[in-house]
Amino acid sequence: MDIYQVIKEPHITEKANRQKGEANQVSLKVHRHANKIEIKRAVESLLKTKVLTVQTMNIRGKKRRMGRTVGKRPDWKKAIVKLAPGENIEFFEGV
Repeated sequence: MDIYQVIKEPHITEKANRQKGEANQVSLKVHRHANKIEIKRAVESLLKTKVLTVQTMNIRGKKRRMGRTVGKRPDWKKAIVKLAPGENIEFFEGV
């Protein structure tokens, strides 16, 4: 898989901000078929940081209703990337 297709966007929540400060971990939305090795290579080459570990999880989309019509939000994959001590990612600094 191409490294430019692996990382989709940062996943910014209160918990992700807390993890960034306490454990130097970054939360990302990634391609559903990407594995841990591909995610690590993409983060290290695109974001120019050293990665220690990668944890992934598949998030199932919630079912939603609009009147009597039932719909579903899309499934997605989340990766929690632990950065080496002293490393950071610039686009998370202002968040």
